[in-house]
Amino acid sequence: MQNSSPEFLDHEGVRIAYRRSAGAPDRAGIVWMGGFHSDMLGEKATTLHQRAEAAGRAFVRFDYLGHGESGGQFANGTIGRWRSDALAVVDKLTQGDLVVVGSSMGGWMALLAALARPERIKGLVLLAPAPDFTDKLMWASFDESQKRQIMEQGFWTRPSAYDPAGYPITRELIEEGRTWNILDGEIAVDAPVRILQGGLDPDVPWTHSLDLADKLRSQDVVWSLIKDGDHRLSRPQDIERMAATVLATADQVDAAR
Repeated sequence: MQNSSPEFLDHEGVRIAYRRSAGAPDRAGIVWMGGFHSDMLGEKATTLHQRAEAAGRAFVRFDYLGHGESGGQFANGTIGRWRSDALAVVDKLTQGDLVVVGSSMGGWMALLAALARPERIKGLVLLAPAPDFTDKLMWASFDESQKRQIMEQGFWTRPSAYDPAGYPITRELIEEGRTWNILDGEIAVDAPVRILQGGLDPDVPWTHSLDLADKLRSQDVVWSLIKDGDHRLSRPQDIERMAATVLATADQVDAAR
């Protein structure tokens, strides 16, 4: 694994940056899908990559269009485009059974990928998952002035605790995102799903991920509340819990073959 030198996948006119490691061909691989306005160099993704390598499992992490080391402008991103990036990574950079790990928006991407590739994605681990967040969390929380600016001017710069400059929320992101909403009915995912949720998460309320757990068709769903955890779940004990959960889920996928 080399943090200093990403490889690139050309996808729909954009260079998608990724890092990957090979693993034993008879063991389920792992794919990391990051969050909104995040990148693949975060501590959770990096640590999980190291743990997967040590366990002899293939691992891939990547940046969506407009994120991290990938090409394109963040403001041009949409849920559908980022889903397309995620599926391109699954289709072109991985083989065999997969466990997909999704953080925040990455949880939505992981679920959309599982719906599109059920024959490949055999397990999900979701950290503070945020399906439908552009509509049910963002838009629902905006005041009338913010909504009017988005609709009339095309974007609004949202302040962020994670980026002093904030980031643009575009009209296209909001409107196109609604076409990918999945929480309005049963979610036809039958694979094992493990959800880790912080009780003190200011961005994704625990009730949001609990609703997700209820909507999943799979009967093998475990929803875990980390009562004093925040949105990032990046404390050492949180990362250890995540890694142990991912590797146990991969072992379960192997055992089910």
